[in-house]
Order: sequence, then C-alpha cells, then structure tokens
Amino acid sequence: KCGREPEGEKVAELGVCPAAKFVEADGFCGGINGGRGCIYITGTLCSGITQGSYKEKEKNCMECKFYRLVKNESGPQMSIMSFFKFVKDKEKV
Repeated sequence: KCGREPEGEKVAELGVCPAAKFVEADGFCGGINGGRGCIYITGTLCSGITQGSYKEKEKNCMECKFYRLVKNESGPQMSIMSFFKFVKDKEKV
C-alpha cells in the first residue's frame, strides 16, 4: 500500500513498483506478484529513494512495518533462499 501498486495514488508520479509487476513471485508468502517479496526485488522505492540489491536494502527493510508483518506471518518461509526457490520452481511449471 505504498501507492505504487497498480492504480495506486503515486503511479502517475513514480510508476508502478517493480515488485507489483514481478509476476514470477505471485503467491510468495500469500502475496500478489512480488509484493510480499519486495525486499528481494531491485528497483523498489523506500522513502522516495530507488533501492538496489537485497544487501543494500536489508537495513531499511528491517525497519519497515510491512516487512516485519510479513516476516512475522510467514516465519522461515520469508527468506531470500525461499524467495529464489519459489521463483525458480514456478519457472519449471
């Protein structure tokens, strides 16, 4: 709900978030596209700044309420290894 989801209030200004368009991750931790795996997807925004790799984003994301909510709900499923395995397994289908 950052406003960069499709038809969000900030799309005209900032564009649709890469996580919202990352269909390969649809269903990860119960989310739509890459929305719940945004920490693992480059090019997302945090505080108006384009974010890079997971390593670069990790500190900011750990402070994000949404990330903490998803991490609490999903437990060990919410990890970089689980994310990439989920995406890779979907490619096989």
